[in-house]
Amino acid sequence: MKTTDNLNMSTEDLIREENLVYKKTECMTDAVLSFCPGCGHGVIHRLTMEVVEEMGIQSDTIGIASVGCSVLAYDFMNVDMTGAAHGRAPAVATGIKRCWPDKFVFTYQGDGDLAAIGTAETIHACNRGENITIIFVNNGIYGMTGGQMAPTTLEGMKSSTTPYGRDISLMGNPIKITELVSQLPGTYYVTRQAVHTPSAVRKAKKAIRTAFESQKLKKGLSLIEFVSNCNSGWKMTPVEANKWMEEHMFPFYPLGDIKVEGKLIK
Repeated sequence: MKTTDNLNMSTEDLIREENLVYKKTECMTDAVLSFCPGCGHGVIHRLTMEVVEEMGIQSDTIGIASVGCSVLAYDFMNVDMTGAAHGRAPAVATGIKRCWPDKFVFTYQGDGDLAAIGTAETIHACNRGENITIIFVNNGIYGMTGGQMAPTTLEGMKSSTTPYGRDISLMGNPIKITELVSQLPGTYYVTRQAVHTPSAVRKAKKAIRTAFESQKLKKGLSLIEFVSNCNSGWKMTPVEANKWMEEHMFPFYPLGDIKVEGKLIK
């Protein structure tokens, strides 16, 4: 059935509209993404904002971007955004959510931010069960500041500060922060996803939707880890980086739900 809007459209425009597969969500700004080609951040941004648009909560959503590549989020996400000091996004989100408990509040953080300088804020926000969503991008490296070793850098993985690979005897083990917080009673939904294939993207979007819907239930914190590549930091092409991620990152950071509705499933 033709609506009033499409009655005013030309035949070519109608054909184009009917065959439309995808268009940019209005919850993304018109700024050109400045992430490295092949980076997963842009896809995660888009999925998050698509969920916000589909839920009709654009005017009720507040995001907190911290330091690192994640800090660019407020250039691209067309919702209320604020910055946080390095690692402190969960603390800022806690304050915002407690002031406006009916808002949808999320943090957007990298592994160096969330699992290093921000470990305390992450752990305690999860343990308190703050009714927020944490979006956590894990590429196993400090992507923005020169490719240094991160808490999530794999054993043997090379970085600018581990040119011969991470040595466990000297540098300790990579930390599985997502499994760690899943043990805390305050977490309600904890999952690990990726965005490197169409199938993974569909699962990732479902996870984001679940996390935002969980805020309505007021039962605790949701954390979504995205295992992503950093082809620039890894010194690889995007295709090589995705393959390396599948072969090396996924065995150590397996994808899938870890805790659903407050119950551990792994």
